[in-house]
Parts: sequence; C-alpha cells; structure tokens
Amino acid sequence: MTCENPGYPLRKPHLSENDSRLWNWAQNGPIADKRAVQSPQNEAELQTLVAASEGKIRVTGSKMSPSRMLKVAGQQDTLVDLSNLSGLIAITDDSATFAGGTPLHEVYEMLTGIGRMLPSSPGVIASQTLAGALATGTHGQGLQQSSIADEALSIRMVLADGSIAEYTRDHRWFPAVQLGLGALGVVTQVTLRTQPLTIYTCFKNAVSADSLEQDLLDWNHDYALSKAWWFPNENQVHVWTAREASDVEIRQYRDNNEELVTQEETSDAMNETIDQTLEHMRSDTKIVDENGKPFRTVTRFKDFSDVTGDVYQVFCRGIATPQINVEIGIPLARAPAVIAKIKAWHTETQPHMHYPIILRCTGPSSSWLSPSAPEATCFFGFVVYYAEDGSLSEEGVNFLQAVEKLLAAEGGKPHWGKYFDASLYDWPALYPEWPAFLEAREALDPQHKFENHFTAALFD
Repeated sequence: MTCENPGYPLRKPHLSENDSRLWNWAQNGPIADKRAVQSPQNEAELQTLVAASEGKIRVTGSKMSPSRMLKVAGQQDTLVDLSNLSGLIAITDDSATFAGGTPLHEVYEMLTGIGRMLPSSPGVIASQTLAGALATGTHGQGLQQSSIADEALSIRMVLADGSIAEYTRDHRWFPAVQLGLGALGVVTQVTLRTQPLTIYTCFKNAVSADSLEQDLLDWNHDYALSKAWWFPNENQVHVWTAREASDVEIRQYRDNNEELVTQEETSDAMNETIDQTLEHMRSDTKIVDENGKPFRTVTRFKDFSDVTGDVYQVFCRGIATPQINVEIGIPLARAPAVIAKIKAWHTETQPHMHYPIILRCTGPSSSWLSPSAPEATCFFGFVVYYAEDGSLSEEGVNFLQAVEKLLAAEGGKPHWGKYFDASLYDWPALYPEWPAFLEAREALDPQHKFENHFTAALFD
C-alpha cells in the first residue's frame, strides 16, 4: 500500500520541460524558480552578486540534499550555482586546495592520480560538491577519522557584504565555518590535508546479529575502516572490515593495473537474506526492471568476495537512487544499548523494512554542528526507496518515523543533509556549542542573507 500523506515529499518521476521551477536531484521538491539561478563565472563575479543582492541567497551544490535545505522562494532571492568555481587551485606536499564547486569524485580522482588521498574515508557516493559536503557534514567510516570537513585546513568564503574572508584552523569561527549549513557565506575554496594513498584489503563476512552490540565495537576498534548492514528480520549482518594491504596484496593490486582486485573465492551466505529483501523491495517499489537501481544496491551483497583497492575503490561504490534516507548519530559508547533497544522494538513491532540498517562509525569531529562532535559516533542509517510512480510505501514511512523517534529519544543527532523531523530534537541541548555557532552567524551574516525557511526555523 502506498502512502498519500507520508510526512515525506513525494517524487515526480517525470518533470515537464515547461516547468519553470528547478528541482532537487531526487525530484521530490522544487528549490527555486529557474530565473532565480545565477552562475557566476569567477569569485569576483560572485562577490558582486552577493553584495548587490537584496534577497536571500542559497547555494545549489549538486542538489542532492532535501529541497528544504536549498530552497529559495522570494522574488528577489538567488540560488547560486558554483559549477564554474570548480577544480584544483593549488597543491603542496601535504595539502591541496580546491574550488568549492568541485565535485568530490574529481577531488578523489585528482588525488589518487598523484598517489595521495584525504585522511577521511569517503561517503557512499562522490557526486556532492566539496562545499556541499562540508556544509552538511558528509562522512565515511572508521574511528581514526571523522567527516570530510575535519580535513579542512582553511576555508575561503564570500561573506554577505561581498568581502572575502579566509578561516584557518586557529580562527575562533573555524569550527562554525567547517559545517555551516550554508548559513554563514558562500564557500569558494577549501584547502584539505592529504596523505600518501593507502591500499586496503577489505574482508567481507556474513554473521549473526546475536552479538552485534559487542561485534560493532570490535570491528571498529580492530580495523581501520568498517561498515555493516544489519538485516533485523533475518538476524544477520553483512560486515566489511578493512586494514592496510600486505605487500603481497599490494603486488596483486599493482599487477591488476591498480584496479580493484576481487578474490575468486566467494560466499553465498547472504544470498537467501538478499532474496527476501528483494521480495519486499519489489513489492514496495513496483519497479519491474530486475536491474533497477534499488535492486542493485543489495544484489551486490550476493556471492560476495574480499577485495583489495584504494579507499575510494573499496568504499565509494554507492548507487545514487532516489530515496528517503534518515541517518542518526549516536555516541559510540551508547551504540550497544541502542542496538539492544532496536532489537527489542523490532521484536515487538515487526516493522516492515525493504533495506537493512546501515552502521558506520567515525571518530570525533571538531566542527560545532557535526553529529559526531565531540565524541566518536555510530551513525544508524535507514532507507526507503521511492516506488516507480514517485510514491512511498505506507509501511516504509511508518518504519522510518517510528525508528527516528526511537533514536531521537536516545539523544540521537540527525545527519543535516538527509531527512529528519526537526520537531523531535532540542538543538541547543544536543549541541553544546549551539550558542557559539549563533554568535558566529551574527558576526558573519548579521542580516541573515544566507538563510531560508529551513535555516530560519533552526536558528531564529
């Protein structure tokens, strides 16, 4: 059964060529009248545009966020497209400066081409812009690192009066600028810390969820990088744990022209679970193409094998698919207790799910509004895919709403670039540095030129 009033935006699978509105990537919300979009050719043009604007200003990024994050609605408002401010600007032995509109995949490709990488592991996809990834707290997995914003050494912005400001890590406002929700200025350049490219071997396993509470901690403490998909219905977990590759594994990788090495030995331990998941997904989405994107996000877990490659080849392999994605950060020390509560809740309510719970842990972030500030955090991710006609299954929506309430009650903090119900959260109680962020906002954008309805509801 599909939901007519889901609490989440429905999707328009087909947009009219005559539609005067620009939509976000998922096509579940308009973000501006197309006439409001401006694409400055360079930073100087952006300065003039910002200084002259009498309305509100937001930046599109790659439009991957929910529309409320990006949307401008006033007649004098401007949606800035930074696609002309893209590419490598400068590089040193241990850093690289990119323009804010550079897509992450270009950052990763450039760095790997010279044998470098970011110390932070990548997220699932790399189509976000660098500035957008910082603004929303994009993160990967592994306790030895945190978000991409935590690798920033300096951030250059155009402020509300059109002036240029550059913030380094010793600046008092740097923890605000690192993750600013686009509410402090337009990020035009970011200098990122880099390190030598590391080759990893990732071990893939299927295990019982009986001891997930302790296993999650062990995986993350024992390995540099770890990610898990928890299938509560089947009481099974598919887990990836990665360590630096051995000399023999690195030679195999080099002999494979530095392409991902997939070991020949496979395991079918997840196949039955995946078939059951696919049955739910087909029923909910009504997608008839067996190779549809939602299906491929789980069929890749069938007949799995260990792999060796660089961090982007191993972990940045997501398939961008329109979905409602809710991700809540819980302090790692409390993650076992929350897992136990989810188990009890699942046993009692038997919620309908068509995708596993995604578990990714990171180290602490130094940015004030990061869900992983100031301590190591486990992110619990929940996904419901859209149906072919742009609707959402009622059971899926009920599941998302119920599980978000459960985690919010446990002190969870939502990922800013994904979906959440703001009424569930007491922001100043969750973020001790909330007042300091507001002070920075008043100093950098006293007229609130970079706000929209979403940020105004958060901060005002």
